[in-house]
Amino acid sequence: MATSSESPTNRPPQEIFRAYLELVRAPNVFTAMADVVAGFLFANPFMTSDQGLILALLVGASSCLYAAGVALNDVFDADLDFLERPERPIPSGRIPLAVARRLGHGLLVAGVILAGTSAGLAGTPRTGILGLVLAGSIVLYDGVLKRTPFGPLAMGACRTLNMLLGMSACLLPWGPGHWLAAASIGVYIAGVTWLSRGETGAASRWQLALATIVIVAGIAVLLVLPSLVESCVPLLQIEPLRWYLLIGVLGTFTALRCLQTVAEPEPEVIQAAVKHCILSLVILDAAICFVVWGVQGAIVVILFLAPVLLLGRWIYST
Repeated sequence: MATSSESPTNRPPQEIFRAYLELVRAPNVFTAMADVVAGFLFANPFMTSDQGLILALLVGASSCLYAAGVALNDVFDADLDFLERPERPIPSGRIPLAVARRLGHGLLVAGVILAGTSAGLAGTPRTGILGLVLAGSIVLYDGVLKRTPFGPLAMGACRTLNMLLGMSACLLPWGPGHWLAAASIGVYIAGVTWLSRGETGAASRWQLALATIVIVAGIAVLLVLPSLVESCVPLLQIEPLRWYLLIGVLGTFTALRCLQTVAEPEPEVIQAAVKHCILSLVILDAAICFVVWGVQGAIVVILFLAPVLLLGRWIYST
C-alpha cells in the first residue's frame, strides 16, 4: 500500500520519528493536556502537593486518548487518504496501516489504564468511568459518526469529556460552573470541527457561517462563568467589566478569522482559521482557569501554547 519504494525500516530514524508525530498530530496533544490541567485546577481551587501525581496521570491519560483518537482516525480514513491526502504517514508508506492500528489501540488502552490508576489515587471511580466513556466516544466518532451530521457533536462531546476528566479527581460534587466550563469547550470544538470540513471542499458558505456562530457561542457562554462559581470560591474577585472585555476580545478576534472563510471558502483560508481556533482553545482553557486561580493559574495553562506553536511549525495539526 506504500507509495514509496523505500520501506519504513530503511528510513532515517528522524524521518520515522516525524512520521509518528504527524500520525498523532503532536501539536494538538498539548491542547488536550491544557484542557485537563484547566479542568483540574478549576475543580481544585485549593490544590495540595499530593495531588501532583494524580494530575500527572490525568495528563498522561488525556494525551494517550487524544493520540489514539487521531491515529485511529487515519486508520479508518486510510483508503480516503490515499486519494485526498497521499502525503500523510499511512498512504505515503512511512507507517504501515497495521502498525498504526496497533499503536492506536495500544494508546487507547494506556489512556484507560492511566485514568483508572488516577481514580484509585483520587479515591473516586468517576475518573476511571470518564476514561472508559471517553475511549468509547473516540472509537464511536472515528469509526461511525465522523462523516455523519453528528460528527461535530461527537467531537465536541469528546472534548467536553476530556475537560471533565480533568475535573473528575475533585471529591466534591460538580456545580453549574463545572458543567458550563466543560460544555463551552465542547460547543467550541463542535463548531471548529464543522468548520474544518471545509478543508476538503465539503462545506458551503452558509455552513461555514453557521460553524462560526457555534464557535462564537462556545466562547460567549463563558461570560456568565464567574457568577456561577463565586459562591464556591470565597476569595474570587473578578472585575466584571474586565472579564466581559477579555471574552469579548477573544470572541471577536476568533469570529473575524472564521468569517474570512465565508468570504474566501478556500481550503488554505479554512485551514488557517482552524489552526487559529486550535491555538485559541488553549487561551480559552487559560481563561477558565483564571476564574478560580487568577493570573498564576492562567499562566500555567497558557504555557502549553509554546509546544503547540513550536511543533506546529514542523508538524501539521489539522
